[in-house]
Amino acid sequence: MAARERLICESSALADGGTGIRFEVDGKEAPTSAFVVRFGGKVHAYLNRCGHIPLEMDWQPGRFFDTSGLYLVCATHGALYAPESGRCLGGRCDGKGLVSVPVVERDGGIYLIESESE
Repeated sequence: MAARERLICESSALADGGTGIRFEVDGKEAPTSAFVVRFGGKVHAYLNRCGHIPLEMDWQPGRFFDTSGLYLVCATHGALYAPESGRCLGGRCDGKGLVSVPVVERDGGIYLIESESE
């Protein structure tokens, strides 16, 4: 399998602990919502699904962090996740973390790494 990259956004669009950028990835049956955020100076991307019940997490479009900017929070269930790993930290996620999405940041852009069959 070969990989290709697709631009999600410019690097300057993401502030540490700030608003994330929503995008879509190819799902098994249909496109799936995902998001990318910056935390600790690095970008992290996940499917936009709570680990408890697969509902979208943002409480307003692109708003994935709690008010402190330290944790990702599910707007429906209040589950908390570590932004750098997607690990469940508490709440109704019951130990089920977020599903990561491969991204890379370089040359002023953030790119989704997509797999494709040769």
